[in-house]
Amino acid sequence: MTAVNLFIDGDWCAGAEGERRSFFDPATGEETGTVAKAEAEDVDRAVTSAARGFDVWRRWFAFDRARLLRRAAQALRDAADTIAPLITAEQGKPLQEARGEVMFAAEVTDWFGDEGQRAYGRIIPARDARVSAAALVEPAGVVAGLSPWNYPVGQAVRKIAIALAAGCPIVLKAPEETPASVAAMVECFASAGLPAGVLNLLFGDPPMISDRLIRHPEVRVISFTGSTVVGRRLAAVAGESLTRSVMELGGHAPALVFADADVGDACDTLARDKFHNAGQACISPTRLLVQDGVFAEFLARFAGHATRLKVGSGTEAGTDMGPLANARRRDAIDALIGDAVAQGATLVTGGIRPKGHGYFYPPTILSDVPVSARIMNEEPFGPVAIVNRFFDPDEAFAEANRLDYALAAYGFSYDSVTIRRLETGIRSGMVSINHNGLGVPEVPFGGVRDSGFGDEGGLEAMREMMVTRFVSTRHQGKDAWRLPFSARPGRTCRSRTSRSPNRRRTRCSSASPRPASATAI
Repeated sequence: MTAVNLFIDGDWCAGAEGERRSFFDPATGEETGTVAKAEAEDVDRAVTSAARGFDVWRRWFAFDRARLLRRAAQALRDAADTIAPLITAEQGKPLQEARGEVMFAAEVTDWFGDEGQRAYGRIIPARDARVSAAALVEPAGVVAGLSPWNYPVGQAVRKIAIALAAGCPIVLKAPEETPASVAAMVECFASAGLPAGVLNLLFGDPPMISDRLIRHPEVRVISFTGSTVVGRRLAAVAGESLTRSVMELGGHAPALVFADADVGDACDTLARDKFHNAGQACISPTRLLVQDGVFAEFLARFAGHATRLKVGSGTEAGTDMGPLANARRRDAIDALIGDAVAQGATLVTGGIRPKGHGYFYPPTILSDVPVSARIMNEEPFGPVAIVNRFFDPDEAFAEANRLDYALAAYGFSYDSVTIRRLETGIRSGMVSINHNGLGVPEVPFGGVRDSGFGDEGGLEAMREMMVTRFVSTRHQGKDAWRLPFSARPGRTCRSRTSRSPNRRRTRCSSASPRPASATAI
């Protein structure tokens, strides 16, 4: 049994009232450990310690912050074989996927540590020789991070590494379903030499903690990854105090496969991405729209891929797909599939919940799914794919843009006109064509419309945690006028050569005065 505590002001501790909650192995349904429950006073204590940590951390040179983050990244790599089994035991994914998640966390930490050294402001050319003007880029302040259970380390590390690289402390509210792996990751940052209070970790009642964090006057940025329903509520609360928000919300990603595409490559890419992490990913391709000429070939190949996947415990050798993370997801998937079939959809493969322990569900494919079916309108967040036929490209683009979800989209075609239309005609925060190029640290990661706003990747993510201040100074004294005579305001000059070849004389006259509006701006 694993016992996980809170991390506040540099110490591991129990909650104020000593209450604990259990978490479970989704492959067996058995309890694997307990986690401390934070109370309101623990939340306040964590934010207060982060505010103190801000006074220290913001004064570290970016070079030194980068060095510490590189140490943390190496600590994550060294601990990969320890953290990966924790992810598998509490989230369910196969060990190889869990280990890849830890290595990704190290890559994110390295990249943002280095990017923090390039968080430049700029010098702005002034309108007066005595004036200097600059846009200064500075840390925003205490960040409240709210991370999900589907990638317990991979999602939490984005919030931690980005905030720290920007010079901000962070209070992370992590999921109670997957606490041990997150705690082990936080320990890697602490062991790298992070000052007390700069990183705090909470578990407990999500509505209470999120509401108290957002309303706290010391919190300047809220970064949330989760459902659109919860995101709307948190954004409304943040709006009351004008707290800056980054919202990475739900998705229902369309994938358009045109007749001129490499069908085999498209099928293999989409099948791999659909069933990775048992489909529990916000950018998972869900509505696969395949042109009539290649529909039968694509569907047969896609179904074959799904039926070959070995479903089992993430600790078993050869497992391709583990269980869903909890009973709620399994029941939700079952209900969506039942509704689709009742409305006329064809169940191509899967769709039957296995008996026995654990929250397993087979890779499932539906075709000919009507638009009225719930699964065509609600994010399934599980191992079920819709494969529907289209005849005219306009029909495919209309379906791709029909929903207000707009996080990720995919397209497969080698026709330049079609590719250009995929680039510009799909209303989505991210579009990847002929491959999956999403999610690496150096690229933007975020949605639009009901899928949120702000970014959790690339240099754009750094700017979410920083503020820009403009400073303009008019310098006084005689030193401000140490300029060539010809450069002084209000004079125009022309030069002519004197009779002596070694001498030049300058003749100046008063220029017309500048308009009053030019000096008043």
